Amino acid sequence: MEFPIKVALAQAVPVLPEGPGWWYEPKLDGHRTVLRRTDESVVLYARSGRVVTQHWMDLAVAGMELRPGTVLDGEAAIWRDGRLDFAAAQSRAASSVTRARALAARYPASYICWDVLQHPDPAIGDCRSRPYTERRALLLDLLADVGPPIQAVPATDDRDVAVLWYDALREQGIEGIVCKRGGASYPSGQRRGWVKVRHADTVDALVLGFTGPRLRPHHLVLGVGDEGGPARVSARLEPVLAARVGEVLDGAVVVGERRAEGEPYTRVETDLVVEVLAGSGRHGTLTVVRMR
Repeated sequence: MEFPIKVALAQAVPVLPEGPGWWYEPKLDGHRTVLRRTDESVVLYARSGRVVTQHWMDLAVAGMELRPGTVLDGEAAIWRDGRLDFAAAQSRAASSVTRARALAARYPASYICWDVLQHPDPAIGDCRSRPYTERRALLLDLLADVGPPIQAVPATDDRDVAVLWYDALREQGIEGIVCKRGGASYPSGQRRGWVKVRHADTVDALVLGFTGPRLRPHHLVLGVGDEGGPARVSARLEPVLAARVGEVLDGAVVVGERRAEGEPYTRVETDLVVEVLAGSGRHGTLTVVRMR
């Protein structure tokens, strides 16, 4: 298995699919993370493939309870006041290592995983070609003796239960439902096979950089969609949102100056994700509605 792994992606659809063979999982408001237990340590990767172990050292320490050779796909999440706090997770992911450790002491993370990509038993090994239901069983078995903060995401093959989750868990920070075929393999690096239904009519965009001052950026430069894309400049940020984004960008590493759509901007190394209105870039600039 080569690292970093190209994680599976989900295509947005308007309604939950029906019919036999579908499985449903809550879509968590957190930070996509691959956890790799090596012979001597734990390595954590962001969705982009960047190593983020130092930002999630509390999860790396917890991951030492896993058997060497285990590779999991899941979400690093932070619970505050009974709900998932995405802003707290993004602040941790985008901060400096020193600040990340301070944040971890105040708000410990949880790792909610939904897939096993590699099993520690050499006779099983790479699990990605196995069907979802088989991988799910292997995951639950691996985590049977491993307690929080590492835990498996709930899953059901009952659509009525999934509808209940979709309606009832929004206040807890559940942003929708991910749907997977029970007989399907793990779709590495693809946006087909898995589908998602979200509450908001928005799409994700990775922050590539900013214009203006770092603490109160005027515009964000974004790669839109699960697979990214050409750098696009957002509309001017609202003052409150600009201040919140600036807090996260304050710890980001600057990697140089670039140009997007003819405009110079400061390029940063960060896994900060924001939501933009779906379709807002077709006939104008991208409208950012919140940090993801």
